[in-house]
Amino acid sequence: MATVPLLEDDFGEEFSDNTSSDRLKHPYVTFFHICFRSLAIVFYIFSSLFTDSFITSFVFIVLLLSADFWTVKNITGRILVGLRWWNYIDDDGKSIWVYESRDKSQLSRHNPREVRIFWTALVVVPIIWSLFFITALFGLSFKWLVLVILALTLNGANLHGYIKCRFGSNLKEGVKAFGQREILKNFLSRAQPPVNQPNNIGIV
Repeated sequence: MATVPLLEDDFGEEFSDNTSSDRLKHPYVTFFHICFRSLAIVFYIFSSLFTDSFITSFVFIVLLLSADFWTVKNITGRILVGLRWWNYIDDDGKSIWVYESRDKSQLSRHNPREVRIFWTALVVVPIIWSLFFITALFGLSFKWLVLVILALTLNGANLHGYIKCRFGSNLKEGVKAFGQREILKNFLSRAQPPVNQPNNIGIV
């Protein structure tokens, strides 16, 4: 496993200009970041309206999930937030995972709105599939449970990969520091003396 900087040449000139406005810089890329995963969820919920065949629904949703996985892993993460993860086999037959990220000095080049959309979709969608997992499990819909597990695996892989790209080896330290800040903030708020209430009693 390795965490390395993402090369500037991987972006090209059209992805290197700074944008300070809230306007989407890459509208088509942003659209496809949420398109396939949203369609997979919609078709999962309303598949009975389109077809009575479970096999047809299964295949169509798997195709959408696969298209989403490939698009997010290879395109949208690299362009929208400057992150990329991938895997290769070395000469010894060992599987090497590589997590690339743009240099911190280059992060300001990314559109803040696109960054929010990227991470929101990346985090929210696995949560939705987790709810589907609970529903299918307690509803004893085992044939749908297989599909939901596949969706969780693909979406979870991208989420894990990009979290590793974003935080790298500093993930544990970041979580620990966040917890310490919250504990300190809570302690200080409790330690503050109560504000004196104004005395509304009139002097006779």
